[in-house]
Amino acid sequence: MAYYYKLGQLPHKRHTQFRQPDGSLYHEEVMGIHGFAGIQSLLYHLRPPTQVRRVEVHERVEIPYEEPGPLRPRRICSDPIPAGGDAVEGRIPLMGNNDVVISVARPTRAMDYWYKFAHGDDVIFVHDGSGVLESQYGLLRYRPGDYLVLPTGVMWRMVPDKDVEHRLLVVEAHGHVVPPKRYLNNYGQFLEHSPYGERDIRPPDRLVTNDEKGEFEVRVKAREQITSFFYDYHPLDVVGWDGHLWPFAFNIEDFEPITGRVHQPPPVHQTFDGPGFVLCSFVPRKFDYHPLSIPAPYNHSNVDSDEVLYYVDGDFMSRKGIERSDFTIHPNGIPHGPHPGTYEGSIGKEETRETAVMVDTFRPLRLTRYAHEIEDERYAYSWLPRGH
Repeated sequence: MAYYYKLGQLPHKRHTQFRQPDGSLYHEEVMGIHGFAGIQSLLYHLRPPTQVRRVEVHERVEIPYEEPGPLRPRRICSDPIPAGGDAVEGRIPLMGNNDVVISVARPTRAMDYWYKFAHGDDVIFVHDGSGVLESQYGLLRYRPGDYLVLPTGVMWRMVPDKDVEHRLLVVEAHGHVVPPKRYLNNYGQFLEHSPYGERDIRPPDRLVTNDEKGEFEVRVKAREQITSFFYDYHPLDVVGWDGHLWPFAFNIEDFEPITGRVHQPPPVHQTFDGPGFVLCSFVPRKFDYHPLSIPAPYNHSNVDSDEVLYYVDGDFMSRKGIERSDFTIHPNGIPHGPHPGTYEGSIGKEETRETAVMVDTFRPLRLTRYAHEIEDERYAYSWLPRGH
């Protein structure tokens, strides 16, 4: 993340002797990105994090993409996707490309292992559910509306609260997810015009040092497979850490919308920047206040991007027939805009209560067979006048 944070016990100076009560050394681990030129953190373990007892392939990872068919707008109805599995095994991939994979999950149980993605960051949007995210950085409680940003290399697991239904939107990035540069000054501090800031970002707030012998599994997704690493001691044995690289939560309700006299373009909703995509938050907000303003969005062509909207809650003022947890996908190459009646109908309205997450990708997305199975094939014709 963009600012320095620490938890637990630390020596006065890095890369110096830091001894345990029995006189042995704690084991330092540097975790960073972009070689040693990016942000990083230093963690101190009871035992070397390299002591692996057994390694085996857990499973191959193959995303079942299908032929796209005609270019058209699409609606994917994800509500019927059945609940099951955990926050990783329960993922249903719906679309993706070489930069990003977008999935949904409805986990019904806690993970009994830890997980990390070796090629990039995971962003998990908690549509429904609450619980605790465990990592070597400590415990982080999550709640509905949270974006959980999990940097590559962080081993984590989600432990849901008992009897709490979960629905997750998962954005798996092949690279790093960061705040947009225009929100930060040259020192990494959020600027005054940013729609969120440091106070809105929640790091892990309690470090638990585990000193336990047994068999513990960490699954690493890399090179089109998931590999299981088995350890004789609990992998979350950190006594202290500090630095700028750590998992965090940011709640969509803390995104402060940017509004104007006339309709503002989608970049004002941007929340994160990823490799080959942007992630945006549409939240309840006051409408435009020019006396002749038209609050509904104008027709537009995504010349360089595919637009994916995931509908979270509220009244989606520019769309008809859209339900909670639906996706709409508007590919580059063809225009899209508000449904008939919503453009004129928005005039005079003062606010919208909608909440949605948008992912715009700069390379075309491919849909999986799971997405095709739950697609509303009538959506492409929903702009026709009634009766046609």
